Amino acid sequence: MNDRGARRRLAAALLAWFTSVGFLNLAQAADTAATAGVDHPEARLAAAIDAMQDGRYAIATETLRKLLKDQPNFRLAQLLYGQALALRSGACIGSPLADDEDPKLRDLLAEYRVRHDSQRALPPPGQVPAMLLKLSDELRHAVVVDLSKGRTYVIENDHGSLRTIRNFYSGIGRSGFGKQSEGDLRTPVGIYRITGWMSDDALPPLYGAGALPLSYSNSWDRALSRTGGGIWLHGVPPETYVRAPRSSEGCVTFANGDLLALRQLVTVGGAISATPVILADSVDWQPAANLAGDRERLTRTIEGWRSRWAALDTEAYLDHYAKDFRTDDGLDKAAFTDYKRKVNAGKRRIEVGVDDLSLFAYPGEPGLVLAQFMQNYRSDNFTSSSRKDQYWRRQPDGQWKIVRELNR
Repeated sequence: MNDRGARRRLAAALLAWFTSVGFLNLAQAADTAATAGVDHPEARLAAAIDAMQDGRYAIATETLRKLLKDQPNFRLAQLLYGQALALRSGACIGSPLADDEDPKLRDLLAEYRVRHDSQRALPPPGQVPAMLLKLSDELRHAVVVDLSKGRTYVIENDHGSLRTIRNFYSGIGRSGFGKQSEGDLRTPVGIYRITGWMSDDALPPLYGAGALPLSYSNSWDRALSRTGGGIWLHGVPPETYVRAPRSSEGCVTFANGDLLALRQLVTVGGAISATPVILADSVDWQPAANLAGDRERLTRTIEGWRSRWAALDTEAYLDHYAKDFRTDDGLDKAAFTDYKRKVNAGKRRIEVGVDDLSLFAYPGEPGLVLAQFMQNYRSDNFTSSSRKDQYWRRQPDGQWKIVRELNR
């Protein structure tokens, strides 16, 4: 096949096939380049595909050659490089990707679909994940993982103004998401914090450039009797660029370069400034202004809880707790009520401060919100400061009440 028109038809057929399996979406490629940087492997791959679509095979092969020089184990790029060389030479070939009987190629096809489906395009500027109702000024970033779409977003917080600054392809557990028990090979759905950093020299090669352990299981997981542990954000073995979309034992995996970039953006440990990681079954993107109503209602409700406690109005304070309320250490509503009545009866004065408040609509749990804040308590005979997690659920009558509470 030496005719240029025939080569163009072969290229068009190949690229149409890529589109049909969810591989090619140039609008998303532009979005990826904008947030990942033009030198990011995904952006360079998108540029090569664009060149192939236009019949600029020399540019496509050179772009892919340079990409593979930097990322020699990027298997997707390897396959496309072979295609681009054949198209440039005029060889008559089929697509090796059409052989979906090969398990390795099936994994690559799954990666293509996850990476380039048009539904995974970045949202328009000004839209934010609806679960981020409020971020404390102490939180510089939040990490949101859309488990159903295999994409991780880094959200920057500039005094309450949120914007997406990075996004990464990410793999999850081989059995999907919605972890319930140890060994089920699922990634949890929930809100966690990064507890530390483990460098590559402290880990087996499986974990690549390092790992960011998460605080699974949290109080809500324990309330639902979820078990297991060892859920990390981590890299991939050196012989590959990324892992298949569903290939871990429950962790979230990244290209090693992306993991190291993420490490530079997050704050680890137990401080109030530790970066929250939201593992979401899905992400609803909304204009930031749409979140104001729920944020203001919840903020007022929490202030009502605080002010009734500080006023020693014990019954009104206790009314903020739902009938099915339970503390992390096992007190139900009746036992908690008895305890608080006895404690408050011995107080002449209470001061309660709520600082650095963050509000998250809890993923996978409609009508549930996690409030996190610093609680500064002072009475005539006791003083304490602690981080508090409160889970507020919307009741059938529309009121918000606390169903779970933890000091940490």
